[in-house]
Amino acid sequence: MSEGDSTGESIHGKPSVVYRFFTRLGQIYQSWLDKSTPYTAVRWVATLGLSFIYMIRVYLLQGWYIVTYALGIYHLNLFIAFLSPKVDPSLMEDSDDGPSLPTKQNEEFRPFIRRLPEFKFWHSATKGILVAMTCTFFEAFNVPVFWPILVMYFIMLFCITMKRQIKHMIKYRYIPFTHGKRKYKGKEDMGKTFAS
Repeated sequence: MSEGDSTGESIHGKPSVVYRFFTRLGQIYQSWLDKSTPYTAVRWVATLGLSFIYMIRVYLLQGWYIVTYALGIYHLNLFIAFLSPKVDPSLMEDSDDGPSLPTKQNEEFRPFIRRLPEFKFWHSATKGILVAMTCTFFEAFNVPVFWPILVMYFIMLFCITMKRQIKHMIKYRYIPFTHGKRKYKGKEDMGKTFAS
């Protein structure tokens, strides 16, 4: 095998030290991600804290508004994907092949399946904040702009995008927030036990 092989092997057929290091680093990173999966609230609090640190940094440095604007648009796209169903009902309207969202009260309940799951939303949002934070250490990304125009444009973009998403939700009758299957109540427990 050649030295520049894509599998990371050296001339002797063994993985190179660099390849093994980055493979091990990736395994450790994935292990920490897997361990953090059940702690939804803690993950989001950490991300909000990181976002707050980023905002303070941008405020104190008085710059990097383009980076912040790009981060805002990236987070908006992630949020829209989080609110959208995995299978767009407008595409399923003409075909009767696959499953559809329930439209009547007596239809079977199907949980909302997102285009972007919560964990991937959190992971992408956190990575975006870290990339934006890294960009603030390089003067090349500090493009001088009149920031109030960017704020107004972002607010308009947010309102237009959310209006379109809410109209889509109303038209196809879905709510992007469910907490699992409905629970039906049986007979009330009287507290009496029968001994045999």
